[in-house]
Amino acid sequence: MAQAHADEMLARNIASVVNRPVCVTALFCEDCDAPIPEQRRRAVWGVTRCVSCQDMGERYSR
Repeated sequence: MAQAHADEMLARNIASVVNRPVCVTALFCEDCDAPIPEQRRRAVWGVTRCVSCQDMGERYSR
């Protein structure tokens, strides 16, 4: 039982590292060049758009 638990924990740790975003967080929005607030950059790792542009992009993709 202990070995099964250790295997499961190892698999979770590997998955969390493999699924981590690779891109770098942008300081300015790639669509409108507005500065991206620091709070958003900390909350969303790898963010490249401001809230407004992200919202519009998600609406158009639906």
